[in-house]
Amino acid sequence: MNVLLSILASDIMPVFVVAGVGFSLARFLHANVKTLAHIVFYALVPCLVFKLLVTSNIVGPQFAKMAVLAVLVAAGMGLIARLVAIPLGLRRPELSAFLLVVMFSNGGNYGLPVVLFAFGPDALSYGTVFFVVGSMMTYTVGIFLAASGRGDARRAVAGVVRVPAIYGVAAAAVVVATGLKLPLLVMRPISLLSDAALPMMLLVLGMQLERATLPPRPKVVFVAVGLSLIVAPFLALGLAWALGLTGTARQAGVVLASMPVAVVTTILALEFDASPAFVTSAVFLSTLLSPFTLTPLIAYLR
Repeated sequence: MNVLLSILASDIMPVFVVAGVGFSLARFLHANVKTLAHIVFYALVPCLVFKLLVTSNIVGPQFAKMAVLAVLVAAGMGLIARLVAIPLGLRRPELSAFLLVVMFSNGGNYGLPVVLFAFGPDALSYGTVFFVVGSMMTYTVGIFLAASGRGDARRAVAGVVRVPAIYGVAAAAVVVATGLKLPLLVMRPISLLSDAALPMMLLVLGMQLERATLPPRPKVVFVAVGLSLIVAPFLALGLAWALGLTGTARQAGVVLASMPVAVVTTILALEFDASPAFVTSAVFLSTLLSPFTLTPLIAYLR
C-alpha cells in the first residue's frame, strides 16, 4: 500500500496539479485553450521530439518495435471496440465516436509526463516514439473515423502533413544518421522550447477538461472508459511480450497504451459532429479514473 501511495503522490498527482491550474485558468480567467494548444502543437512538441530522439540511445530495431507496438495497440483496441459496440446498438455517429475514444490514448498531454516521472529520461525517449506514431494514426485513421465515411485519402494525407512532430522526427533522423554536431545556437533554443513542452501540455489538458458535459448515454461512456483503462493494459502487455520489448521500452509502451482517452479526439468529434458530448465526457471520466488503474500498473512494471 505504501508503494502505491508513493507512486500516486510522486508520479501521477503532479500531473493533476498542473492540469488543475489549466482547469482554473479556463474556468475563472476564460483562458483561450485553442491558442495555447496551437503553441504546444506547432512549436513545442516538434522540439521535444527532436531533442529526445537526438539525445537518446534508441537504435533502429528498438525504434521499429515501439512503432509497431503503437500501431498494434490501436488496431487491437479498434477491433475489440467494434465487437463490443455490436450489442450496444450504436448509430453511425455514436459508433465513430466510440471507436475514437477507445483506440486513441492520451500519450502526449498526460502520458509523457507520467513516463518521465515514473521511469526516467530513457523511458521518455521510447515514449516519444510511441507518441509520434500514435499522433500520425490519430490524424489519419482518426480523421476517417470522425468523418464517418466522409473522409478520403487526400484528406488523411493532408492531416499527416499537418503534424509538426513528423518533421521533428525527420530532422532528428538526419542528424542521427549523419552524426551531425549541431551548434549551440541551434540546440539551446530547441532545448528551451523542449523543456516547456510537458508543462504546457498539462495546462492544455486541464483547460480541455473544463469543457466536459454530461453525455446522453452514460452507460456507453462507462463501457468505453472501461475498455481504455482496463482492457488496453492487458493487450499492451501481451503485445510487448510478443514483440520482445523489455526494460524501459516495455514500461513506456505499456503505460502510454493504458492512458485515458486522448484529448485531441474532442477536437475531431467537434469538427466532424461525431457525438462531441460523448467524446468529451469519455475524456473527462477516463482522466479522473486513470490514477486508480495507472498506479498499480506502474507498480507492476517496476
